[in-house]
Amino acid sequence: MQVKKAVFPVAGLGTRFLPATKASPKEMLPLIDKPLVQYVVEEAVAAGIEQILFVTGRNKRSIEDHFDISFELESILADKGKNNELSLMREIADLVDIFYTRQKQALGLGHAVLCARDFVGNEPFAVLLGDDIIDAETPCLKQLLDVYRKYRGTVLAMEKVPMANISSYGCVQANQIYKQVFEVTDLVEKPRPEEAPSDMAIIGRYVLTPEIFPILERQQPGKGGEIQLTDAILQLSKDEAIYGCLFEGKRHDCGDKMGFLKATVSLALKREEFNGEFRRFLLETVGSS
Repeated sequence: MQVKKAVFPVAGLGTRFLPATKASPKEMLPLIDKPLVQYVVEEAVAAGIEQILFVTGRNKRSIEDHFDISFELESILADKGKNNELSLMREIADLVDIFYTRQKQALGLGHAVLCARDFVGNEPFAVLLGDDIIDAETPCLKQLLDVYRKYRGTVLAMEKVPMANISSYGCVQANQIYKQVFEVTDLVEKPRPEEAPSDMAIIGRYVLTPEIFPILERQQPGKGGEIQLTDAILQLSKDEAIYGCLFEGKRHDCGDKMGFLKATVSLALKREEFNGEFRRFLLETVGSS
């Protein structure tokens, strides 16, 4: 069965970006000229996803507005002959079929995924987290879906991180079975460096089988008092093989201010319109300091 549905948990409060996120969702922070969430939606669409469910919370209405048609704005752009901008606005509204549901309590990523049960039904599905912007020749999610098509099991995106940072991630122990593909033998949510089974962290891309839902329904709160998706996947591993994909590409952690700044510079320098003057500005600024 092909994976055609994706779940985007976007109910978080974005406290690391306060006060910018006091009244505006973190997912709508602009990375150059597009909100963070649009980059991730475009990745999903490029990987073949046809339907997306946003699991939202309060103060997230602007996400829905962004992917909707804006008649007033389109009318103004058309009247002013701004056809390029008009085309961009229509492309956003036509990207993919989008649905919305609310996570009424902030009970963790596992609970957010459980909120998608009716949307997903009895199908495999993808989960994408908006903090991770992945610049890759082949979309990260497509790399995971290629692994899923071969092995027909849950697939986690993985990246090697410094051991000093491993406590910020779910971490896996895994055996390599083919090039960038691993079979996962253990998972630990945010371990201390001395307790981590490896330096391979779980990054915000998953392909999950629907068998995860009964487990999430029974799952007890874990780290931070939240229902952890990592804990549920560990339980799932007792009944089916779990795979990891050490994806190819550059990940930008935009859930962190420093990562957000680095992503802005890195992606701007890849665009022809900024590669001249902006590059010179950076060199001059660094040189003068």
